[in-house]
Amino acid sequence: MIETLPLFHRIAGRPIIVLGEGDAAEPKRRLVERAGGVVHDTIAEGLNQGARLAFIAHTDRAQAESDADILRKAGVLVNVVDQPDLCDFTVPSILDRSPVLVAVGTGGASAGLAKALRLRLEQILPPGLGFLASALGGARVRLRALFPDVGERRRALDVALSAGGLLDPLNADASAVTAWLDDPAAGAAAGVVEIRLRSSDPDDLTLREARLLGSADVVCHEPDVATAVLDRARADALRQLVAPGAVPESGQGLCLVLRS
Repeated sequence: MIETLPLFHRIAGRPIIVLGEGDAAEPKRRLVERAGGVVHDTIAEGLNQGARLAFIAHTDRAQAESDADILRKAGVLVNVVDQPDLCDFTVPSILDRSPVLVAVGTGGASAGLAKALRLRLEQILPPGLGFLASALGGARVRLRALFPDVGERRRALDVALSAGGLLDPLNADASAVTAWLDDPAAGAAAGVVEIRLRSSDPDDLTLREARLLGSADVVCHEPDVATAVLDRARADALRQLVAPGAVPESGQGLCLVLRS
């Protein structure tokens, strides 16, 4: 189970309350302005403009707690700097490859760890990743024409974006999208694939098994398969419970059978 729900919130042109002064408050003001938000320095002014998010950076906990209570009662979601127990939401460490954003959060446990992970990812994800994303976004109409069926379109993208694929995110650039659309890769995996699990720990999956689980259209599983493993499947994949040893019929796309 995850303790917080990661969301990307559009705040461009919207009022955001930022309370406090000094080293704790200024980074929050810069963050809000970087995302296009309009900073308001008082509760009254922010609420009058319809603010629904607030950052509190008071050094005095009692004052922070009091302001957080006022804002919450007004329906505002609150982040209190360095006080995770007072927060409705936390701010992740952000890796910017716009329009691709990678947010690393620890639920307030350790901002330092989140930063260290983000810096490590900075070394892995290429600077041109955003251009690849923009090119894919601009190709939506052509993609729908080439692959009218949603499942077929998703499977084709899965193959192209996989490691070593024509659109491998770690290697491809924006020009690769046009080349791929001119000659789409072979169709994605289809049929029935069976995986015999070695344990209930999803970290014991091989890279191939994890990739199949993340791309399967249908996930058939025996009763004893752990929820933690099933949670690695696509959120929109159809799940079916099967009796031990039963073999489901192959339908459209990839059907993955998990056996305990």
